Amino acid sequence: MQRTIRKSTLEDASFIYKLINDLAEYERAPEQVKLTLEQLKLDGFGDEPLFESIILELDETPVGMALFYNRYSTWKGKSLYLEDLYIIPDFRGHGLGMMTMKYLANIAVETNCHRFEWQVLDWNEPSIKFYQSLQADLDGEWVNCRLEGDLIKQLALK
Repeated sequence: MQRTIRKSTLEDASFIYKLINDLAEYERAPEQVKLTLEQLKLDGFGDEPLFESIILELDETPVGMALFYNRYSTWKGKSLYLEDLYIIPDFRGHGLGMMTMKYLANIAVETNCHRFEWQVLDWNEPSIKFYQSLQADLDGEWVNCRLEGDLIKQLALK
């Protein structure tokens, strides 16, 4: 099977949106997806894109995607952050995950990033094993903090 990675286009937005929802289902949180297809199109393919994405293909058939963007660390400087990597389950095991991580690592190197970061749920053993095989640091020291929706508004009004 021929494996390819290509930059996504606006025409891929529906496929990306479907996989975002498939990933949320896998992560046992489908109700958490509030993003609309229209917002995804605007944010990723509008005049000022907030993220980049790639499409993973087997024999020219889209079977996965990765969505990523730059972040900034006051300790390290520029970082590449992988928000989502999802491959349709029937198409896993063909090396697309490793190919994608190498592709993104090359982007990080070419754009002078000092970090390449992502998150994984603590119960996702297959992904944890894969990331450990890359010698990734699975940092348990930091705790994620988040405000959403009305809580942001409440804080803004304090």
